[in-house]
Amino acid sequence: MTTRVAILISGSGSNMVTLVKAMQSGDIDATPVVVISNVTTAAGLDKAKALNVNAVALDHRPYKGDRAAFEAELNKVLNEHNVDLICLAGFMRILTPDFPNQWKRKILNIHPSLLPKYKGLHTHQRAIDAGDDNGGCSVHLVTGELDGGPVLGQVAVPIMENDTADNLAERVLVEEHKLYPAILADFIKQM
Repeated sequence: MTTRVAILISGSGSNMVTLVKAMQSGDIDATPVVVISNVTTAAGLDKAKALNVNAVALDHRPYKGDRAAFEAELNKVLNEHNVDLICLAGFMRILTPDFPNQWKRKILNIHPSLLPKYKGLHTHQRAIDAGDDNGGCSVHLVTGELDGGPVLGQVAVPIMENDTADNLAERVLVEEHKLYPAILADFIKQM
């Protein structure tokens, strides 16, 4: 039986599109069953619909900071779609430790740094400011620690002399689109 995957986004959904296309082409032995965004206007929702994937907007704002209540609703949507595995792809919400504990070893995330360096936001600028030779991206298992789960794969991207955070981010995104599908395919084979 094929693995049923949910992809959580907050924005344009470029990594989501890459993952969905890899699943739909058979490169990943899985089925994308739902894309969920905490931002109702996220462009990725329309992209998911165009790819014939269920798209659900679950606005976090009505929960007024009650992350547990938001996650309870998120779990309802995931369970309605009989999800086996969750891929965070630009999902800009910090999860409570309880959520990954409920989905232990069932949530992957793509992060735009060479973890454990630069957890959280502004990763590219932080790498440039530190004088690092490389930025990059990592796919990791999600745990209760922010960007702290075991790293499953990484790609380094050289930082050029005149790089800005924006042009480094563009080059890293190209590598994210290669790394995430490859890691997801391998992870599913081992499930």
